[in-house]
Amino acid sequence: MLRVTVNKKDSVETWELEGKLSGEWVAELERCWKERTPQAGVTVQVHLKAVSYLDGPGKQLLAEMHASGVEIKGCGCMARAVVEDIIRAAVSKASQLSTKKILTVLLLGGFVLGAGASVAATYKSLRQHPAGSPTSDGTGNNLKLDTNAVPL
Repeated sequence: MLRVTVNKKDSVETWELEGKLSGEWVAELERCWKERTPQAGVTVQVHLKAVSYLDGPGKQLLAEMHASGVEIKGCGCMARAVVEDIIRAAVSKASQLSTKKILTVLLLGGFVLGAGASVAATYKSLRQHPAGSPTSDGTGNNLKLDTNAVPL
């Protein structure tokens, strides 16, 4: 069994959980969470006041709630350890995403700079030897002008 008590005071909405957060109770808490209407300027806190058991899906739901901005608080050794795990995992995930974003930006920047250098070199070559000039055949191959040639 799981008991959820919701208290609203000023700009804080507190959900106090008591009992077992496992099995069908995880789905019930998730349903309540998704059906609630978010209010601007109201922070939500979930207190694991007297949670005696927590399974994997229950912990996953709390992690999803934390990721959406909910502050999770633990009362007691087990609950505090669960909260620390959730926060540590969220920080680790954020760190991994930051690293991936940085590497992606660096890689794309390298491609852009490489392409820019290639375009600049082609532009410089075309300015020095425009298409139709006697020193170019339009493909970038330099031609020598034979000044001794006799027209037919």
